[in-house]
Parts: sequence; C-alpha cells; structure tokens
Amino acid sequence: MHYLLTYEYTADYLERRGTYRNAHIAKAWQAQERGELLLAGAAGDPPDSAVFVFDCDSAAPIEAFVQGDPYYVNGLVARHVIKPWTTVVGKDAKTPIHPD
Repeated sequence: MHYLLTYEYTADYLERRGTYRNAHIAKAWQAQERGELLLAGAAGDPPDSAVFVFDCDSAAPIEAFVQGDPYYVNGLVARHVIKPWTTVVGKDAKTPIHPD
C-alpha cells in the first residue's frame, strides 16, 4: 500500500533546520534502504512543507518514522498527516486501472 506523509513546517523552519538536517536526511535514507520510503522532499519556494511517499503494509512504520524524526522531535513540524494513497496509474501503481 502506498501512503503519503505530509509535514507542515513551522514559520522558523529555515532558520532552525541546519542543526537537525543531517540526522533528518539520514533517517529518511535509512527508511529508503529498508524499502519503506520511495521519495521525499521539501515543497514550496521557500519550503514550507514536505511530502513523503511510503510503500508499507500499514501506517505504523510511518508513524514510527515521524516520532523519531529530528525535525518532528525538535518542533520544526507544526503538523503532520498520514494518508493511504490509492495509486492507479504508473508502473508501480498498487491498484492499476487501465482505460477500456
């Protein structure tokens, strides 16, 4: 199952992220190496949020990722949302639908 994790960053995110960025990126790469995290990155210019695409059997590993993420732990994330994502188009879609 695919899931989307979105972060809304705090207003001072850009000023504070430097201290935690390396540990945050390392945690994301670890999730990617386990096969859980497919893609991730900041959104906006300047960045005010982030989007993560996960491939997991449940939301539990994603919530564990959030709870251990230095950005979340240190208050750079104002809000996070985890949503199941029904993927229907693309070679990696979990429930592909093709036109008649």
